[in-house]
Amino acid sequence: QVQLVESGGGLVQAGESLRLSCAASGFIFITNAINWFRQAPGKQREWVATITSGGSTDYANSVKGRFTISRDNAENTVYLQMNSLKPEDTAVYYCRTVIGWEYWGQGTQVTVSS
Repeated sequence: QVQLVESGGGLVQAGESLRLSCAASGFIFITNAINWFRQAPGKQREWVATITSGGSTDYANSVKGRFTISRDNAENTVYLQMNSLKPEDTAVYYCRTVIGWEYWGQGTQVTVSS
């Protein structure tokens, strides 16, 4: 079955970096776009970044220039490199793919202290 497993979250100080991973299985990874979303306490889940099957990328304005999404098709993994982190980046980060319907991972917590 389709599985997405996020990892790499943690507690960092403002200005530091983290790299999140999304390991995928159960589908033909190379043909699917993967998205990163995040949800802060008390807020709606919001889109962060997308990478298409062809490697094109797009970012929310709030992270553009600081975050980079990439994929390793040999490892069936998508990464989210997060630099210059801010306290407002604190959230649970999820990866998602759509194959008929949406599939989500369990999320990984990112906490940025000021």
